[in-house]
Amino acid sequence: MPVDFVSGFVTSVLSAATFIVVLWNVGGALRLEVQGHAVFIPGFLVIAAVLYACIVNGSMLAVAFRFIPLTEQKNQAEAEYRYALTRVRENAESIALLGGATAEAGRLDQGFGTVVARWRDLMVQHMRAVIVQQGSAQLCGVVPVLLCTPRYFDGSMSLGAIMQVASAFTIVQHALSWFMENYTRLADWTASARRVGALMLAIDELEDAESGRVAHIERREGSRAAVELNDLVVALDNGAPIVRGATVRIDAGDRVLIAGESGSGKSSLVRAIAGCWPWGKGSVTLARGQRVQVVPQRPYVPFGTLRGAVTYPLPEASIDRAAVSRALALAGLGQFESRLDQAAAWDRTLSEGEKQRVSIARLLLHRPDIIALDEATSALHVQGQAEMMAVIARELPQATIISVGHRPELEAYHDRKLTIARRIDGAVVSADQPIRRGLEAAE
Repeated sequence: MPVDFVSGFVTSVLSAATFIVVLWNVGGALRLEVQGHAVFIPGFLVIAAVLYACIVNGSMLAVAFRFIPLTEQKNQAEAEYRYALTRVRENAESIALLGGATAEAGRLDQGFGTVVARWRDLMVQHMRAVIVQQGSAQLCGVVPVLLCTPRYFDGSMSLGAIMQVASAFTIVQHALSWFMENYTRLADWTASARRVGALMLAIDELEDAESGRVAHIERREGSRAAVELNDLVVALDNGAPIVRGATVRIDAGDRVLIAGESGSGKSSLVRAIAGCWPWGKGSVTLARGQRVQVVPQRPYVPFGTLRGAVTYPLPEASIDRAAVSRALALAGLGQFESRLDQAAAWDRTLSEGEKQRVSIARLLLHRPDIIALDEATSALHVQGQAEMMAVIARELPQATIISVGHRPELEAYHDRKLTIARRIDGAVVSADQPIRRGLEAAE
């Protein structure tokens, strides 16, 4: 579209420059009597064409000034409606089980009504723009004839010359009204550019946080311990603290449980340790060469084969099929071994508990040095949780484990417990205490 705009603008400039010469030479000067004095206006048709173009372009701005904001609002309403449809489709089963069809239909109807209203407002602007464009096109051929009528009657201009200047006037007027002719397209392009600009600003803010122009958590390597938190403050992107003043040392092979009430910042602390959350202050220091893998509460299962879902993010061909089958069996999903190479929407086929088992199988394949379990077994029953924790301890005995959870049964699989207490000005680590019942006792 920018290339189209530039080519059209250049064509208009060349047309205007060419036919303005015709208007100036053929149209000549207009002689008027003002209070007994003769007044000559040289190139009066050129002056008339410029004035006419200014009036037409100004009229377009006056009647269609809301085009750009309305186009932005229309695009926003459409995007929100598409997102609402996607959410309903992804959560259709839960909505049906809760009997929420009527409620969701009401929300979708409201969103669709907003889209229709935005389109209606935009169509009104289109109608006004069309009226100005068509009105200008109809008057454009009449104006030069009216202006040349006095010269025709006094015999200084022939009918053929009038037709010639009328044609030239129309071409010049069309060239000078390039803005009016392209206003709707320019408005639509500008609205799209603004949305892209907003996205680029958001990306720039993230890059500022990562580059250090905004206060961020410093990540280092070279610690003697597996993980060291030094006066760590985890904050929102606006600087509001979530967790503050965390100073903790986690040695290699430690199994640490992070506990606390919901919303106290446990998951945010884990994200900061994993390097997924840059905002805050202080530092996170890891032992050199340590690989960190986070197992979230809601695992991501990509579309494709089950084997690809287990090996993700590595290509499925990069890991031996027998190793994938073994990991799947250890995670309690041996019944799916025959369907490893079957492509399907596994994120909808598997239950939440089975998805968490897939993430455990993925963990066993990748064998990271530091494992962050963010309520990774919350969808499993207590016995299933015990089986998964025992498998992780047996298969990855040297790994450092940092867990977030609410179940008291999790304490049996950890050596230490960090308790996070919520405060008005940000949560704090209120206790770091050993757990007497270690994994050996649980086994």
